[in-house]
Amino acid sequence: MFINWKLGQIHLNIVYYGPALSGKTTNLEQIHALTHPSVRSELFTLNTHQDRTIFFDFLQLDMGRIGKLQPKFGLYTVPGQVYYEATRAAVLRRADGVVFVADSQASRLGETIQSWRNMEKHLAQKGLRPGTLPLVVQFNKRDLPAVLPVGELVEALHSQAYPCYEAVAIRGVGVPETLQAAIRLVLVDVQRKMRARVQQGQA
Repeated sequence: MFINWKLGQIHLNIVYYGPALSGKTTNLEQIHALTHPSVRSELFTLNTHQDRTIFFDFLQLDMGRIGKLQPKFGLYTVPGQVYYEATRAAVLRRADGVVFVADSQASRLGETIQSWRNMEKHLAQKGLRPGTLPLVVQFNKRDLPAVLPVGELVEALHSQAYPCYEAVAIRGVGVPETLQAAIRLVLVDVQRKMRARVQQGQA
């Protein structure tokens, strides 16, 4: 969270996290396509031969107001490959909220669990315990054969405490709902933090 009092803006970041090719970049591409150009920036993508995203995609949305401040959301993805761990940690340190994009295929369960644990480790390094950062889980690729039941995926990730959404990101199914849930959680969290700051200032 960064507040520019001069411009009356509060900058907030939501990071899309998950294993390689789980649909993180596809989520941002769909959001970009569904959002009116007047309230979004360009979408920046970096590619490699191994995966579509090596660093992050950036998307800025103007959303309502928090008091006298206008929120500006930056949406990022992080590379899923194991050897980009340092990049994931760096991007996650700036997160005000996280969308974890899980691959629903049974064959990808091990990679999904590894990515979830990796995320938990980086959040712990940031000083955050489970449940202290706004987090939404998206179970993507629900249209493919051999996907696991949502209940089994929730149990495998121990994600019962978080809002969960089913998605077929390549068709835009579940994508807006996931983002809206993340934005709501982030705004509630920010308002709580700002009230706490005011109360501390008055103490």
